[in-house]
Amino acid sequence: MNSPILQLLVLAGIAIFLILRLRSVLGTRDGYEAPEVPPAGLDQRKRKFEVIEGGPDEDITDHAEEGSDTAKALAKMKQREASFSVGTFLSGARGAYEFILMGFERGELAEIKPYLADEVYDVFAQVVEAREKKGLKVEADFIGVREMTIHSAEFHEASGTAEISVKFVGELTSVVRDNAGEIVEGKEGKVKTQKDIWTFEREMGVNDPNWILVATGE
Repeated sequence: MNSPILQLLVLAGIAIFLILRLRSVLGTRDGYEAPEVPPAGLDQRKRKFEVIEGGPDEDITDHAEEGSDTAKALAKMKQREASFSVGTFLSGARGAYEFILMGFERGELAEIKPYLADEVYDVFAQVVEAREKKGLKVEADFIGVREMTIHSAEFHEASGTAEISVKFVGELTSVVRDNAGEIVEGKEGKVKTQKDIWTFEREMGVNDPNWILVATGE
């Protein structure tokens, strides 16, 4: 046989041999491929990282000790009204504190009356009236809230009424002037600290979202 033809036959045989070997090692991708199956136990390991329902509510535990009477009362409020948020309430309470405090200091009670219980409004009105009789006027500017924490909370299940007491430490400037414009109390521009514990009340689960100031103290 011619030598070149023999060499071609030998090379062709080697090529066929190599192709068959590769197919047996690598396999083929024709048709359906079975999906990869994760190693046994992997699904179980993944489940360990899932969030466990029924754990502590951070919206509550961020503001009240877990298991305390206050925390339990806040939880009951949430059960009665699913959209209730402690963080959102405190944000509103901060704004209400400035609005009501400045209304009282300046004697502008008409604006804040809708947010006061009758008893609180009567006390505020008596103080403002006494000032006016003496010819006194308060000039005040609110600086800000330095500290704000939940002091206590109660929930009355029979009526659905919630009460939350908040401790405020605010800062403001305030002077009292007489009819002649002379300062009789305070110092102009001096920042003073105002400490209060205010109790807000609201019936949970109703359309009216407003909390009413029902008590003040220190």
